[in-house]
This record gives sequence, C-alpha cells and structure tokens, in this order.
Amino acid sequence: MAINILMPALSPTMEEGTLAKWLVKEGDTVQSGDLLAEIETDKATMGFEAVDEGVIGKILVAEGTEGVAVNAPIAVLLEEGDDAATVPAASVVAPSAAPVAEAAAVVPASVAVKASGTRLFASPLARRIAAQNNIDLAQIKGSGPNGRIVKADVENPVAVVPAQPSTVAQTAVAMATSPGADVVKKIYEAREFEEISLDGMRKIIAARLTEAKQTIPHFYLRRNVQLDNLLKTRAEINSGLAETGQKLSVNDFIIKASAKALQAVPECNAVWAGDRILQMKASDVAVAVAIEGGLFTPVIQDAELLPLTSISSKMKDLAGRARERKLAPHEYQGGSFAISNLGMFGIENFDAVINPPHGSILAVGAGVKKPVVGADGQLAIATVMSVTLSVDHRVIDGALGAQFLNAFAGFMENPLSMLV
Repeated sequence: MAINILMPALSPTMEEGTLAKWLVKEGDTVQSGDLLAEIETDKATMGFEAVDEGVIGKILVAEGTEGVAVNAPIAVLLEEGDDAATVPAASVVAPSAAPVAEAAAVVPASVAVKASGTRLFASPLARRIAAQNNIDLAQIKGSGPNGRIVKADVENPVAVVPAQPSTVAQTAVAMATSPGADVVKKIYEAREFEEISLDGMRKIIAARLTEAKQTIPHFYLRRNVQLDNLLKTRAEINSGLAETGQKLSVNDFIIKASAKALQAVPECNAVWAGDRILQMKASDVAVAVAIEGGLFTPVIQDAELLPLTSISSKMKDLAGRARERKLAPHEYQGGSFAISNLGMFGIENFDAVINPPHGSILAVGAGVKKPVVGADGQLAIATVMSVTLSVDHRVIDGALGAQFLNAFAGFMENPLSMLV
C-alpha cells in the first residue's frame, strides 16, 4: 500500500519548514535510513531519513517550497506491488514566491465547528495568525476555495472581526493588528525602497517576540555592578592560562555568576508552563549570539557546576557553530534564564525581551569608568557595568527578582566567591 511521507518535526517547537533540497527522485529505491531530503528550519538545515523501504512514487512538494506544515504529505512511497500511475499528479506543490507559503495543495484545511454547527475551514497559518491576534475565525468570510480562510483574510483589517463583544476590546484588537504588506507598500509607493523577503529565522523571531511582548507581563529591575575586582582576577587567571592558549572573557564570568545566583535564589530558576511553573534544579543558562540575519540562544547546561575554563570552551564552540547554523535543536532550546550582552558594542544599558518560556533575561551593558563614592565616603573612579533584569511577573515577583540581582552582583563584585 502506498505510504505518505510527511513533513517531519525536527524540533519540539517546529510548526513548518522549507523543503530545501530533494536527495532522491521519483523512481528511486530507498532503504530505511537513507537520506531523502534537506529540511530547513528557522535555525538550521538538517537531513531527513527514510523510515521505510520502497520506491519514491511521487514527489508532492518541490524543493525550495517554504512554509510546509509539519505532518503535511511531501512525497509518496510505493511498496512492492503498488502502481505509480495511481498517485495523483495534481498534488505537486511548486516553490512559493511569497515570504510565507499557504501550501494549500499539500496542507489540508483545518476544520472546526462554528457555534451554529456548520463547519469552518481555515489554513494552519491563518489559524496561527488568528490565535496570536485573538481573532474569531467564525466571524471571517474566507476567500479561498470553498470559503476556506487563508492568511490574507486574517491579515486584512477590514475583514477581521475580533472575538471580544465589547467596543473597547474590539478597538484594541483592531489597533493592534498590523497592516498587510500591500497596505504598507501603498504608503511608501512614492519613495524608493528595496523589498526584503523574510527568511525562516526572521519569521520566527518576529512571531516569538510579538508573542513575548503581548503575553508576558514584563517588569524591569536595574542596578550597577563594579567590575574592578573581577577584571583583576580575570587578568591573574589569564596570566596562568597563557601557556594553554585559553583566555577567559568577562562574559564567561557573567554566565558563571548568573548560574550561581540561580542556585542561590532557586525560585528564579523557573519557566512558565501555561498553567503552572516549572522550577528547575540545574542552572541551564542561554546566551544570545548574534548571527547574520538573526540570533541564536545556545544553552550552557549545568553552568553552576562547570569551571570557568569549561564555560569558556563550550561558549566558543557553541557560538562558532551558531554562526555557521550547525547547532542541533537540543543545543539552543531549553534553559530557564538568558543573557543578552551588548556591552561589546558600546551599549551601556538596555531592556531585553524575555524568550518564552524563560522566567527572565539579563541585559548586560558595557563596563565604563565612572566616579563613585566608596565605602569610606571618598570619591573614586571604578569600572561600572549596568545590568537590567527583565522578569516575567507570572513566574517571579519583584522581591525575588531583586534577590537574584543582588546575588548576581555579589558574585561579580567578589569573583572568588563564585569559584568555590
């Protein structure tokens, strides 16, 4: 019996991907474990292996097609005795010219039931956009085949009717709905511009950060940290490491201090899980790494147990492979806490957006020499670093966040205490 080969989920959070390249063609015989295709997610390109043996009877999704939903049929595998002539040619989907593909011929319309009892058809992408913007699909007239609701229907502010019954709520949703590409381009039609399509990474960044700012009740805690003791300790350690070729960065100390602070205030070592909080045992610290076109947040697991030299080595390895987009999903997913350090770019302070489901993120600025008043009341010059903790108030209250930030500052200002 013919078997549908489905678009795989290459990570727990993957909802769609790009079928970058086919490694087989129609008529090829494949065995279990053979590579069939290269699938591009928002973070990496990975090989997809055959599970069963048989003959590739029909390729349903052309290479280069974007926005192919997880579990959508992408090819048909024929077993012994199957006839390729029975596979319908009309199923083939060509590469999309749009930034996000609806892939209507491959992805079956999602079906729901209106309050009236009639069925409602909508594409998976339209459903996701509606859910993110709190739009009631039952109030929208679909423009797709057989009245199917597609992406354009939920993005058109004229067609959208929010689910909230009150006038105030309806107005709020309408104001929050971003205008579509055609509307924005119309505004700037008299000006010269270059249109840049979104790749998978930028789409995910846009979706996740919108989700974060709309759904996470952020609050912010700020304080200064004096770095002079740490810089002296770092110089001494690096002098001892000179023959090994290793060199610790200030960021390595920041990771270690954060991990130790999460252990000192364990209630802050937590994530939001919808209807509960998960308090983690180990300090798994995510660190933002800028790459061309976006960023990764590779995770240093068990950072509280690792010596600074191990943290340094792991971070260099993860950052290097992140820039080459060669990280495996388990290397950039997870953690309860993240660090975003823009100090090396000369930024003195900023507010970072929480990466869900993390409970908090630490924004780190540059160390700058400033006048300070010492413990003896005398004016002195110190190297001062500004840090801002963005906190999910559903997970961490103000006093707990302050305790964490004080613990972090204590480890940074007394670096030997984080080495024991």
